[in-house]
Amino acid sequence: MAGSETAMVRLRHPEKAHRPDNPVQRKPAWIRVKAPVSREYNDLKALIRGHNLHTVCEEAACPNIGDCWKHRHASFMILGSVCTRACAFCNVATGRPDRLDPHEPENVAHAVADMGLAHVVVTSVDRDDLDDGGAGHFARTIAAIRQVSPATTVEVLTPDFMRKRGAVETVVAARPDVFNHNMETVPRLYPSIRPGARYFTSLQLLARVKELDAGMFTKSGIMVGLGELGEEIGQVMDDLRAAEVDFLTIGQYLQPTPKHAAVDRFVTPEEFESYATRGKAKGFLQVSASPLTRSSYHAGEDFERLKAVRRQSTAA
Repeated sequence: MAGSETAMVRLRHPEKAHRPDNPVQRKPAWIRVKAPVSREYNDLKALIRGHNLHTVCEEAACPNIGDCWKHRHASFMILGSVCTRACAFCNVATGRPDRLDPHEPENVAHAVADMGLAHVVVTSVDRDDLDDGGAGHFARTIAAIRQVSPATTVEVLTPDFMRKRGAVETVVAARPDVFNHNMETVPRLYPSIRPGARYFTSLQLLARVKELDAGMFTKSGIMVGLGELGEEIGQVMDDLRAAEVDFLTIGQYLQPTPKHAAVDRFVTPEEFESYATRGKAKGFLQVSASPLTRSSYHAGEDFERLKAVRRQSTAA
């Protein structure tokens, strides 16, 4: 989900064009956020444009962009801004992929240094058209950040690299501090919500990371409010713990446009608290669950807490 601006034609979710409109529901009071207007937001936007980069914050219409950018937190989106898949929940453009920018890893690294980031999240669009799914580009971006800003910790949020042999191994070998891959929803809803993906492919990717490097932190997230059942959420938690995932995020699904999947319901803050309690009881080192929780929201602070919890558990 990041890359350089290009003159190539982009189509906004052409595969979704046949879907009937689902009017976007009015959000409850606990989800409404203020429009970004701070000076820090505008400064960061100019810096990102100056480095010819994209962020998932903008491309996915994240509701936390005002808060994150005010505090100079951003998630960089590499491999272009056009995805080869068309998930029913996602606001990133779908169509003919961008040509890879060979300078993108260095541009990301210099933006990280200019922002003085202690922790950075690097994510991407799906690139099923590439032989390695973009894994090598991830590795080069991690290496570039380490060279320019060696004190910065790096978190990757990768695609599933489905049918891309050696891709996970390439990214793990680059030694990110956190390897994140989102399950997104429960297995029953994959055909309608994440039709280009497979639940067990994602689960196996996370398990493979731990096989390759047992000490690497792994992380995954799901959305709620798509029609999932409580017992299905519990089963996803159990599956992730079986894959030794350390950190789970759970947030409210918000419908980007009428062409996307409709919100089944808005989950209350009290229910999110119960998810966090269940997750911790199942053995996750950390669970972040709230209506506005997103994979990259407060990622730096969460990483510090994650390290602290591991140290405590090891000492015990």
